[in-house]
Parts: sequence; structure tokens; C-alpha cells
Amino acid sequence: MTAPTRDKPWLIRTYAGHSTAKASNALYRGNLAKGQTGLSVAFDLPTQTGYDSDHVLARGEVGKVGVPICHLGDMRTLFDQIPLEQMNTSMTINATAPWLLALYIAVAEEQGADTRQLQGTVQNDLIKEYLSRGTYISPPKPSLAMIADVAEYCYTNVPKWNPMNVCSYHLQEAGATPEQELAFALATAIAVLDELRPRVPAEDFPVLVGRISFFVNAGIRFVTEMCKMRAFVDLWDEICEERYGVTDPKYRRFRYGVQVNSLGLTEQQPENNVYRILIEMLAVTLSKKARARAVQLPAWNEALGLPRPWDQQWSMRMQQIMAFETDLLEYHDLFDGNPAVDAKVAELKQGARAELANLDAMGGAIAAIDYMKARLVESNAERVNRIERGETVVVGVNKYTASEPSPLMGEDGGIMVVDPAVEQDQIARLQAWREARDAGAVRAALADLRAAAEAGKNVMPASIAAAKAGVTTGEWAGVMRAVHGEYRGPTGVSKAMSNKTEGLEDIRAAVDAVSDSLGRRLKFLVGKPGLDGHSNGAEQIAFRARDCGMEISYEGIRLTPEEIVASAKAEDAHVIGLSILSGSHVPLIAEVMQRLREAGMDHVPVMVGGIIPDEDAEKLKSFGVARVYTPKDFELNRIMMDIVTLADPGQIAAE
Repeated sequence: MTAPTRDKPWLIRTYAGHSTAKASNALYRGNLAKGQTGLSVAFDLPTQTGYDSDHVLARGEVGKVGVPICHLGDMRTLFDQIPLEQMNTSMTINATAPWLLALYIAVAEEQGADTRQLQGTVQNDLIKEYLSRGTYISPPKPSLAMIADVAEYCYTNVPKWNPMNVCSYHLQEAGATPEQELAFALATAIAVLDELRPRVPAEDFPVLVGRISFFVNAGIRFVTEMCKMRAFVDLWDEICEERYGVTDPKYRRFRYGVQVNSLGLTEQQPENNVYRILIEMLAVTLSKKARARAVQLPAWNEALGLPRPWDQQWSMRMQQIMAFETDLLEYHDLFDGNPAVDAKVAELKQGARAELANLDAMGGAIAAIDYMKARLVESNAERVNRIERGETVVVGVNKYTASEPSPLMGEDGGIMVVDPAVEQDQIARLQAWREARDAGAVRAALADLRAAAEAGKNVMPASIAAAKAGVTTGEWAGVMRAVHGEYRGPTGVSKAMSNKTEGLEDIRAAVDAVSDSLGRRLKFLVGKPGLDGHSNGAEQIAFRARDCGMEISYEGIRLTPEEIVASAKAEDAHVIGLSILSGSHVPLIAEVMQRLREAGMDHVPVMVGGIIPDEDAEKLKSFGVARVYTPKDFELNRIMMDIVTLADPGQIAAE
């Protein structure tokens, strides 16, 4: 039976932002002209982690994975000629979410907008940052308080705004099973609502519950993923009614946006990614009961680097064809009453409830961060093992690998490359901004912000005032670091249980043999220079190396080249492995290699992994890097044997 009227399509977005605010603004206006119905802003890593573009940790990272926003002027440029009162804007920002929202509100007010009409979302989910993505600044408890600050401020001042996107997307990228994704995300939402409940009158709490939204991942097993979304709907409804007493159905609806799985996109035969993206979109659009409110799709070439405008247009057209050419939106839910679907949903809910009870017994999501991180590392290790063993087929990677050259690549290598000069241009604009502003007003605004943070007051009003005074992103985050301290999240490697990988006997014997020749246990140091917090690959390398009998040194993310070299010297490492996925590999690796030479450690072999084009790989080798790995190098055991070879004095001499 057809529905009485055709449903409205979901918000159609592309996740975008690069190089400069001016270039990103042109991209946004171009995409809106092509039929995009909402914006999804990607910020660069310095902006996400609270550093100005001229900070030492920002070197090589400016404008690489998103747009740099250092101050109100950058935000003005980003939304030039885009009326914010008419826009629905999603901002993927977490640790600096209060600040970026303050800048957004300040620009909207400059445009003459009624801020009560602003619509959009800040992701504002720090718990998943500790678990999977690494753009945190402060420890969990003050971070949770700032999440609540945004929600408390928005429900009275910007009531149409979603103050938090509970983000399970990166949990799946980090290896979460569907049950873990459900439980860990819902536990995060519970932690936030428990923090918010005492802050508002009881009669207002259901309204605030109704503003919490979710951001999820949809993988290639699209039937399971569709059932996962139906389970999310049911479980959220239960939690809202049973835990929080929210009886009005409109306030306990499960509202979510989605980006389909980027982890499963392959560097090998990348044209196959088009089919993967389409199939994954089905999981979040086919079922009316659990249909996404907003969808953004990656581009076919994101495993290679930064997509070009045409690539993003192609992904947008995929959504438009589904929404406007098919008859999908003319029907009621296609799966109601389906016994196979009902059984799978029940199974997922049972597993998620058990994990939720486990987390609750530990004291909730904040108390269980170490536990959740270790479980994700284990689950991801099992996922990698299944691919290595061929139990999980990935077309073009471990099966059907013969391929014709792709005509989609083009002379530019199939990706857009950010001009290295962009960083210096951004720094020059930042310095000019600092010189032109009222220094006294900035000092006063920062003092007020610090006083609010120290007193435990809501930081949003002081942040908006600071935005208008000309405070920079690094200065705002500097106050938060000074008041709350800086946090180093768990790596999950030391507490993860052995995955009992098969076929390690020969590697363990080789590790033992080379350790004997070295006179001590082979020491492998894993480091992540720069601001890239996507640590899944580094964690899996460290985890497998530990299982092979190596002694591991892995301190986690966000290290300077100087810190990595100092650690390698203190630990007397035999081999150094560096991981960078943000595109900043050339300048950061160049600095590491230079510092190793200056420290008299250029005899220590270095291996590098990341999303690295072939020409960059040759450049890294010219610096002295011994091995370069990209996502196509999925056989971890081969990498383990490379470590053994590099550590073997006899092999090095032979080379």
C-alpha cells in the first residue's frame, strides 16, 4: 500500500572543507547550486584540536583534512553570501565545539539572523574522540561539562539547533561490532543526559532530550546495518521512556544523520567504491521507520586522498537519484513484519542491552573509556584477521585482484592536492588579524572566559563574547587547557587481549632469533607525529607486533617529531614505525629524519604508513625512509617480517 503523500527526502550533504575559508566557501556555494540541501563542514586538524595555524603542532596540517578557522574573520569568509538563517549546517567538531558554535552564532548575528531560527548540528561528542579519533583536549569530566554547556545554552537561545551528535560513526571505523556500536553510542548519550538533567527544570528536560541527535556509520553488510538502525530506534525509545520518563513520542524520536563507511573504501580498484557507497546508503534509506534525517556520502577516491569537486558531485548525484528518481519515498516501511528482520533486530538489541548493563555496572561511559578502547582494538584486530585469512572477502584486495587501469584517475592522480603555500598564506592572515584587533578587548574577553571556566559556569556566553572580541581558536583552547589540563587518551593496546592470530609461529621464531643477535628483545617504537588522531592502523601494527614477541613502545597520538626522536633515543629503539593519515607526511617525516640525523640515530630504520601517493612515497624514501605502506598493504604479517628484517644487523649490512 502506498503512503498518502510522498515523503520529504533527507537532507543531502557532502562533507567538505579544504585549504582556506575562501576556497571552501566557493565549494559550498557551488555544491548548493548543484542541489545540495545542507552544509557539512570539515575542519582541519589544528582547528579540531584547538591550535592556531602557526602552532608547532599545526605544521603540515593546515587546510589538509578540512578548513582552518582561527578567528571570526575566517568564519565570516567561510559563510560569505550564505544566509545562515536559511541554512542547515552540520559542523563536525568536538573538543572546540563550544568555540566554533560561538563563532557561527557571532557571524549569524552579523548577518542579521534571528539566532532562534538557526538550524544545524555540532557533533560535540568527546567520548568517541577518546575511543577512536583523538581530537580531544581536556580530560573526560570537564569535556562532558562543556558538552552540557552547549546543550543547556542552545535549548533556550538556539532552540532549533542540535547541540550534540552522539557519534557512532568512528566507533565502527575503529572496529566496533554492531552490538558495540549500539551500546557505546547509547552509553554516551546516557552520560550526557545524566549530566544535563540537574541543569534544567524537570518540565523542560523532555525538550532537551528531543534535541539530542546521532551520527552513525553504515557498512557494507547492509541488511545487518539496516537492522542495526531499527534496533537504535527501539533502544533509544526505551531509554527515553524507562530511564528518563519522557512520554511524549516527539521528544524520544531517534534522529540521526549518516556518513556511510569510509573504512571499507579501497585504494585497490577504487572505482568499486562507487558500488560500495550506494549499497551502504540503502541501509539508512530503505527502512522508513529508521530512515536517516541527513545523508552525506564519501567520494569514490577518498582512500587515495582529497576528492575533487567532480568526485563530490558524483556522490551527491547518487543521493539525488535515490531520492527523486526512484519510488522509495512513496511507500510505508518495507520491512515491518518481516520475520528475518525482526529476529536480527531482536538479536542486536539483546547484545546491546547486555553491553549497556556491563558499562552501567562500571559506572557508565566516562568510567569505562579504557575498557571500551581495549574492546575496540580487539574487535578491529579480529576484523583485520578475517580479511587476512580471506574469510571476509574484499573485492580487489584479497580476491579478484586482476584489474585494468582506471580511466577515472586522470593526470592529477585522481585526487585534489592542497598547495603547500596555503599554510603560509593562512599564517600571514592570522598574524594580520592579531595585529589589527583590540588587544585590550581580547585580554578582557580571555579573562572572563577563564573566570567562567574556573567557576564552573556555562562557557557559551563568554565564548561568544570572546569570538566578537577577536580571540583565536588557539587562545580559546589555551584557556581550557590551563583550567582543565590536557588529556592523553588510552591506546587500548596494552589492555587488549591477544587475538590468537594464526600463523605467527615463524614470525615469533624470527623475532626470537634477531633478539638473540641484538643481545636484547627487539624494540619497536610506534609513533604518530602531528595532529592525526586516526590511530586504528597504528594500534593494529603495535598489537600484532606485541603478539609476535616484540617489545613495543607506543605512547599514542599527537607527538612532535622532536618528542618521537627523544623517545626513540631514550627507549633505544631498533626500528621506528610512523603513521600519518592526514596528508601531512612529507613535512613531518622530513623533520623526523633530520632530527634523527642530528641525534646521531640515522642508523635506526624508519618505516611509514598512511594515505601516501606514489610520488610522495618516493620522496619519503629519498629522505632515508626504509619502507612505505599504504592501505593496500593489509597483510600485517608481512609488515612484521619487514620489521624483523630491518632490525637484523646482518640483513641491514647485506642491503
